[in-house]
Amino acid sequence: MTTTAIIITIILSVIKLLASCLPTSTVNWILKKFELHFELSHANTSLTIQGKRLEGEDKQQVIEHYNEAKFLKKQHIFPGNERLFLQREDGGTPLIVDTKQGKKDIRLHVFIYNDHIDVVKQYKKKLAAYTLSSDNLQERSMQLSSELA
Repeated sequence: MTTTAIIITIILSVIKLLASCLPTSTVNWILKKFELHFELSHANTSLTIQGKRLEGEDKQQVIEHYNEAKFLKKQHIFPGNERLFLQREDGGTPLIVDTKQGKKDIRLHVFIYNDHIDVVKQYKKKLAAYTLSSDNLQERSMQLSSELA
């Protein structure tokens, strides 16, 4: 009985030591798996606003501004309310971002307001919503909307 307790204590101590002393690259990999707001890459991303694809300089600037945006908070989507997030009247026309994160195809619906940005992330059959803050992206969106109108 005592031997079993000592062996279990040693095994748990080794597991605790390994978990608390992980290398930085491993910790970053684990955190990236659960990251809600991730950086977009230029190669794997296509942007659409009002049914028109953005290319070249416009696409590059929007992606850079999105990557620099600050994450504010996660919003909760309750089952049955998904369509309300995707069909908002007050947010105008969303910027639709199709991208890949690893092997997953992800679609982002970006609703840009004067004081914040709402993002609805769709992947597989899951939805997640969060709020960002980016003055540059908000200004750039106003310019793009006026050019396309």
